[in-house]
Amino acid sequence: MADSRKDPVVVIGLGRFGTALSLELAERGTEVLAIDHRPKVVQALSGRLTHIATADSTDIDALRELGVGEFYRGVVAIGGDLEASILTTSHLVELGVDNIWAKAVTHQHKRILERIGAHHIVLPEHDMGERVAHLVSGRMLDYVEVDEDFALVKTHPPQDIEGVPLGETRLRSRHGVTVVCVKSPGEQFTYATADTVLQYSDVILVAGPIAKVESFADRA
Repeated sequence: MADSRKDPVVVIGLGRFGTALSLELAERGTEVLAIDHRPKVVQALSGRLTHIATADSTDIDALRELGVGEFYRGVVAIGGDLEASILTTSHLVELGVDNIWAKAVTHQHKRILERIGAHHIVLPEHDMGERVAHLVSGRMLDYVEVDEDFALVKTHPPQDIEGVPLGETRLRSRHGVTVVCVKSPGEQFTYATADTVLQYSDVILVAGPIAKVESFADRA
């Protein structure tokens, strides 16, 4: 397929996470087939999602009848019932879904889902708790971990680099971080260059190893 971003997505499990995901995908123009085993949940969302069905996702034949195997992306958003989560994920693997995302509630659950073939695992509660902990404990305005030891942080510039072109600050050699973007009051984010001069009222996006961006942000 030419553009996999526009491929339909099947979302199985319509709790808070699955419902929010389905509605957001639909809002962004992605075609979604949402599936849940609870008729009342399906009925409540039928006016908000174009394609929605009641089915037992632990029954592979029910998934076949809905054409789940034809989807490029599938999301198993089942959290509370670990057996259903694991069985459903294994069914998606067997049906040949190319790109499987699954919600996990514990690290052990995550390891099991990885072993049976899920390509991406999401731990919503853990990830959000970790993100908030970073924000509460430091001076960051926002925090996104993009890899195991790499993060993007939103913060203000520390005083010692104010009024100096970024190219002269030697941030990468001194602190191991890079200022990627800058936003001045009343303006939008723009890419930072070697000639960019920062003021404390600016908001910057800084990328680098987690310990180094945290240390840099604490100096703001």
